[in-house]
Amino acid sequence: MTEGQAEGHALRCCYIGMTMAASLPLTPVERDDLYYMLLLKDIGCSSNAARICQLFLADDLAFKRDFKTLNESLPQVLHFVFTHTGLKAGLAERFRALVHTFTAGNITHGLIETRCQRGAEIARQMRFSDAVAHGILDLDEHWDGRGLPLGRKGKEISPLAQIALLAQVADVFHTASGPAAARREIAQRSGKWFDPALSARFAAIAADPAFWQRLASPDMERIVQDLAPAEAEGGVAEDFLDDVAAAFAEVVDAKSPFTSGHSKRVALFADLIAEELGLSDEHRRHLKRAGLLHDIGKLGVSNQILDKNGKPDDDEWVAIRSHPGLGARILSRITAFSDLAIVAASHHERLDGRGYPHGLTAEALGLDTRIISVADVFDALTADRPYRPAMPIDKAFSIMDRDVGLAFDPDCYAALKRALDRAERLRSAAA
Repeated sequence: MTEGQAEGHALRCCYIGMTMAASLPLTPVERDDLYYMLLLKDIGCSSNAARICQLFLADDLAFKRDFKTLNESLPQVLHFVFTHTGLKAGLAERFRALVHTFTAGNITHGLIETRCQRGAEIARQMRFSDAVAHGILDLDEHWDGRGLPLGRKGKEISPLAQIALLAQVADVFHTASGPAAARREIAQRSGKWFDPALSARFAAIAADPAFWQRLASPDMERIVQDLAPAEAEGGVAEDFLDDVAAAFAEVVDAKSPFTSGHSKRVALFADLIAEELGLSDEHRRHLKRAGLLHDIGKLGVSNQILDKNGKPDDDEWVAIRSHPGLGARILSRITAFSDLAIVAASHHERLDGRGYPHGLTAEALGLDTRIISVADVFDALTADRPYRPAMPIDKAFSIMDRDVGLAFDPDCYAALKRALDRAERLRSAAA
């Protein structure tokens, strides 16, 4: 979603990569690592979205999507530049963005390095193996040594990354132009981007029409789930779920400099409210995860909109108001987090029915949503935004006071004020 690819891109890449792996000399452990690496290959991609918008004055989602379909021909590169750079900017700004594009060697290196390193860090935080993290780090390295960010060559490159990059290119070109385009692109990049032996292995698989028929299956999610490594006995530990939620909060917050740390702070403020309300430790743990994941749908909104220094236009408001629904869709598909989907879907609703996206009223808003809503708005007011600096706490409360009982639950709001007042008294006493 954050790369602007057609829905199911990671699933299709996993299918392509695992189909190839079936006839490659990989150990069972390597196949298990490959499976997770293929699904997680783009997990660091949110970290360069803001920089792309800043440098190229472009919609990061469309820019990333279409950049992957470029070949090395000058006419295609020129067409991409003039159709993606600074379309909503003035002439002088667009000229500067075009200069950035044509001198983008070091810039591109930095963008890819940030994405790959961040992705590897997040994979480790989620307790995946070093092989998975290494594969994510090497995703954009090329067989001939002309890839990024480290310029690794040939067998120096993680074998998982070699398979994943080929699978990625195959899916991008297949989705855009069909099987023939995918086969042609892999063949043309053989020896440059890809190990010739790996390209030949793909060519053999791609010669079978059944491979493409299955790749287009509407049941791809089940197909990929059937390829999953056997689950460890004993279920999933609660601490692991906390780590996963925290990792995805970093993915979300990395998308914009103005949301850095937002999800963690919302989780903190929600926990302070929950403590004041006397909620159980189990409920508080649940709320912290809700705070960490409430904005996950923002991954599907362009930074051109999120970081805009001014009022959104009508189309931009539609995109902004889509993020609660996107978040709910994501979380509802994850068994361990599905009960958080309602919070993601409704954290911008108001008690008086004037919120979005559905205009729900107080009767439809549960306690968890009410707590997260208060925490979310408080943090939004007391943090920097593209259109204004952070507000002092007193000013934020003076603004929120006006909407108590209208937007905000009075008990949750009062609990936040008590918690922060207590924290300030403890800080003063310690000083």
